[in-house]
Amino acid sequence: MTVVSEPKGASPPRRRSFYDKDVQAIVWQAVFLCVVVAIGWFLYRNTMQNLAARNIKTGFDFLGSEAGFEIGETLIAYSPAANYTRALAVGFLNTLQVAIIGIVLATLLGIAVGIGSLSKNWLVAKLTAGYIHFLRNIPVLLQIVLWYTILISERFLPGPRQAEAFLGIFATQRGVYFPVPQAHAGWTAALVGFLLAAVALTLMSRWNAQRREDTGTARSLFLPGVALLMGVPFLAWALNGAPTAIDWPTLRGFNLSGGARITPEFAAVLFGLTVYTSAFIGEIVRSGIMAVPKGQTEAARALGLKPSVILRKVILPQAMRVIVPPLTSQYLNLTKNSSLSVAVGYPDLVNVANTTINQTGQAIEGVTIIMIVYLVTSLATSAFMNWYNERIALVER
Repeated sequence: MTVVSEPKGASPPRRRSFYDKDVQAIVWQAVFLCVVVAIGWFLYRNTMQNLAARNIKTGFDFLGSEAGFEIGETLIAYSPAANYTRALAVGFLNTLQVAIIGIVLATLLGIAVGIGSLSKNWLVAKLTAGYIHFLRNIPVLLQIVLWYTILISERFLPGPRQAEAFLGIFATQRGVYFPVPQAHAGWTAALVGFLLAAVALTLMSRWNAQRREDTGTARSLFLPGVALLMGVPFLAWALNGAPTAIDWPTLRGFNLSGGARITPEFAAVLFGLTVYTSAFIGEIVRSGIMAVPKGQTEAARALGLKPSVILRKVILPQAMRVIVPPLTSQYLNLTKNSSLSVAVGYPDLVNVANTTINQTGQAIEGVTIIMIVYLVTSLATSAFMNWYNERIALVER
């Protein structure tokens, strides 16, 4: 019989014990998971028992029932005869509208404020620094209520009957009324043409960037871009009837009608969120620019580049790698802070959901819908910003 001997120096297999760190890590994680599941099950069971004891119906069947209430601002067709699903969709679109516009405006204003805080002009630097420190230390809810109070006050804006038009625009306590083109297929075609032209210009820019990387030369796309963005929409507009009719706001009775309107509620929420978030973005931009080594600026100046070119081509592209991660948090905060618009009556998702809960009594389902919508919106925003952050990140070769 052949005996196989273990190689010299080989240690026998170590027997696991409870005091092993790896074993303890697994055990405590399992215990924690069991505790979380037990707490969740207790809360669910207790909630179901309380709802049953009070004869409160559960489930999402109410979404198909008639809503029966009006919504002051809608981006899609809506009437009280519509169901709760459509009402919640209107609220979500209103939330999305104020969030997207607010993000764009806050970003532009924040970049301007951040750059201005580093200006060599003493007055500009002090004003922008004061803007940052003043606005970001006042609660955003207080700012929204303040702007709403100003917009509906007789001291600042007249009533509809006392308002005077300026270039067809009426600024009143009930909102700002302005002329818009009357609905026509020609304007729709022009919008589609503009979007197609923007896509084509994006593809041309990528091709131009690849050409510069391969050959070291590139063509200016300014004139072709202007021609594309203006020519294609104009051609689509002209081929579809070339409509020119304008819907002007006019005084009828005690109120204005016609045209389009920006309500005080929407303006207050948008302005409050924009200026509040722009103060934080301004500080983020300032710190991002400060993070760029001064040698980069000095080298660009030595090459004879103009200050505006240095800012656009040298400083900001490098600063964006520092700016984007905290900027994502501000975008998420702005979207979530839009729920505060319920304080001034703007019909966002939370406002519409609260009305739905009051009518149906199904608070758990209503709150669940709000949580899921904000969760999905925040995850989508984070995913987009993470994708953009990866595109501008430095790639080692």
